[in-house]
Amino acid sequence: MVQNSGPGGIAVLVVLVFFSVYSWTIVFTKWGTLRTARSANSRFLRAFRKANSLEAVMVASEQYRPSPLVTVFDFGYEEVERQVKKSGALTNRPAVERALQLGLSEELAKLERHMDKLATTASVTPFIGLLGTVLGIISAFVALGSQGATSLKTLGPGIAEALITTAAGLFAAIPAAIFYNHFGHKIREMEARMDDFALEFLNMAERGFGE
Repeated sequence: MVQNSGPGGIAVLVVLVFFSVYSWTIVFTKWGTLRTARSANSRFLRAFRKANSLEAVMVASEQYRPSPLVTVFDFGYEEVERQVKKSGALTNRPAVERALQLGLSEELAKLERHMDKLATTASVTPFIGLLGTVLGIISAFVALGSQGATSLKTLGPGIAEALITTAAGLFAAIPAAIFYNHFGHKIREMEARMDDFALEFLNMAERGFGE
């Protein structure tokens, strides 16, 4: 049926195959990234809670670099270090909070990278498939009119060929929609974890360098 499709149907199928392959590439990449980040977060958080000072955490943080929490820590630690070098104590808590928020935003942007591509695939490919079906049905009716026949036996194969693009569009869209929602939930969980970590960081900073 694919071989018998017209040029328009073939073009639509090629576009849909591209969308599908691209979205699955994003899915596997994002899956690995989130799994690595989640594991590194757990290990870094255990080390952070066992440490006696921010300096000890800083020394150990390099081995947990895949963790988004390490970036949040780095931003906060740099601000704390500037304040301590200048006045010997933590004098500006809001500045540290802003630094932590910057680190959180940077990591969140990394985690959300390419998520828009999954959303685009989920929302656009069904319509692309439908376009291919409409073009195929038009071609089938044009051929039917030129042959002067009106039987279902004559029209059926053309309609079946046209519906392939709708199926291909759904095949590309459904996994993209599922994983977009799944990854979105995981990213929101990590964002909440980074928010909580920022509070823990501030508590440790105030215990160590508070006035």
